[in-house]
Amino acid sequence: MNGSSVCLDMHTREDRKGTESDHRLFALAAWREAPCFSDSDRAALALPEAVTRMSDRTNPVPDEIWNEAARHFDEQALATLILKIGMVEFGNRVNATTKQIVGECGCE
Repeated sequence: MNGSSVCLDMHTREDRKGTESDHRLFALAAWREAPCFSDSDRAALALPEAVTRMSDRTNPVPDEIWNEAARHFDEQALATLILKIGMVEFGNRVNATTKQIVGECGCE
């Protein structure tokens, strides 16, 4: 979502060590259409996409995206999701500023 090769490499490696299936990882680029994602998965993906692409719209996080996330997640889960989005965004800004690329960041 954020165009960062470092993020893609790091999070894919982390997810493969966890419980996430390769099928879902490969389908992530098509999360809106891929049948392996639930409505709550889609809500959890739409929110960070909106936040990541804030400058692309006049209303960065439209009510429909927020309301859909709030329909699937309670207040604490939404707070956690927003905090994690912010942490990833911060890391992406640092990587972009320091011109980190995969293979030069210790994530091989």
